[in-house]
Amino acid sequence: MLNRYKKNSEKIAMGLLSFMPEGKDVKKLQQTIKEYETNEDWHLYLWKEDDDVIGAIGLRVDGDKAIIQHISVNPSHRNVGIGKKLIQEIRKLYEPRYELHAVDTIQQYFQRCIQDDDSAN
Repeated sequence: MLNRYKKNSEKIAMGLLSFMPEGKDVKKLQQTIKEYETNEDWHLYLWKEDDDVIGAIGLRVDGDKAIIQHISVNPSHRNVGIGKKLIQEIRKLYEPRYELHAVDTIQQYFQRCIQDDDSAN
């Protein structure tokens, strides 16, 4: 289930974002979380299953675009479709009001999820 990030989940969110290749720098992670907490155009969501938070997806709204800039799944829960579920739920929340995009580092994965989702419908 997708839930909006709350301050009391800061350590969990930082842990999940640290699994991303660019997430190894603690100071940068803290700045990123701070941006999600203070910038009304930045939105962070956590994926929870069976009382465990196992994924995170973050995006920023820029005009008529919503740009996914972070997506991460706990390594022990990878390759079972959690990332795809995160993108599907974000699409439900943000389309058609916003045109959904992804940053370059996750663009290929994002496109594959979108194509799989669209071909299933």
